[in-house]
Amino acid sequence: MEKVREGGFLITKIRKLSERIFAKILQDFNVSEISAAQGRVMFPLWQKDNISFQELKKKTSLSKATLSYMLDNLEKAGHIKRISDVNDKRTINIKLTKKNKALQDKFLQVSNEMKDLYYKNFTEEDIDIFEDYLKRILANLTNYSEKIKG
Repeated sequence: MEKVREGGFLITKIRKLSERIFAKILQDFNVSEISAAQGRVMFPLWQKDNISFQELKKKTSLSKATLSYMLDNLEKAGHIKRISDVNDKRTINIKLTKKNKALQDKFLQVSNEMKDLYYKNFTEEDIDIFEDYLKRILANLTNYSEKIKG
């Protein structure tokens, strides 16, 4: 009999529990300006500001509709601006506002709290190996997703 593997089930449980804990820590740090879900969009922008919609879509793995909706809300709240690329007017770039840059430090503190929770009792080598496995799983799923699209 084939052994039952729980990877996907465990990842789903980790994600759900992680979301609840992250929201609680955001509350503890008095971060109410953006949600944990919006943080998923902001994180790549904090790493590299002024990126195209397509690049942000790829980095977040969100659908076009979901990302557009989230960007609408972030723009209304004054956290981002959508601007036309100077070299290609058809390309829309997403840029952080000064308001959001001030929020970045608090949000990153929350992210560090989560990182400490995730990797408690892990060695640096454990973390490297684990993250390599996650990247491999993500690549497998991404490749499959690309294959079924077209």
